[in-house]
Amino acid sequence: MSPRKLEPGKLVVASHNKGKIREINELLQPYGFDVVSAGELDLPEPEETGLTFEANASLKAQAAAKASGFPSLADDSGFCVAKLDGDPGIYSARWAGPDKDFAMAMRTVEEKLQSAGATTDADRRGSFVAVLCLAWPDGHEEYFRGEVEGLVVWPPRGTQGFGYDPVFQPDGHERTFGEMTSEEKHGWGKDTPALSHRSRAFEKFAAGCLEGH
Repeated sequence: MSPRKLEPGKLVVASHNKGKIREINELLQPYGFDVVSAGELDLPEPEETGLTFEANASLKAQAAAKASGFPSLADDSGFCVAKLDGDPGIYSARWAGPDKDFAMAMRTVEEKLQSAGATTDADRRGSFVAVLCLAWPDGHEEYFRGEVEGLVVWPPRGTQGFGYDPVFQPDGHERTFGEMTSEEKHGWGKDTPALSHRSRAFEKFAAGCLEGH
């Protein structure tokens, strides 16, 4: 079955994370939607009790759609380190604590890698995963997943991204996400496809739900 098309109008970005909201807004900009965030609407943040990216994206999107009465787009994403059995994964934001201290979270990842005996590039494989869930007030939802593989580097490099971007160097590149502009990560104006996990998920979302708008 083909994904349900999203008609032009108001769209809620179901997030209170300023960096994530900025990225999603940049990706949505060409499509002419009236975008508002859950934070701007003073919607409460639902407790993320799911055990997968899909489950948590659904919780956020459905809560925002029901509370606002408008279609809502949620992202659940995380940094997955193979040597750490996929951690921090769905708990990536929690590793930063209530103050969203991602410098601390990145140090924690590095300390755990050192404790696990990560001495080679093969030991330092990581990936970013993003799942977008688009939910309508009637309960219908669509999912789109994007992933990017690379190396976990230390020390952190760059200040252009957010979260764990400064310690992630995508395969085929010499710079971290923290050293790349939004345009480079989104793949705008280039012959190369989208690079970031979020932009790869967004490409699938756009093709499935925005095509023709």
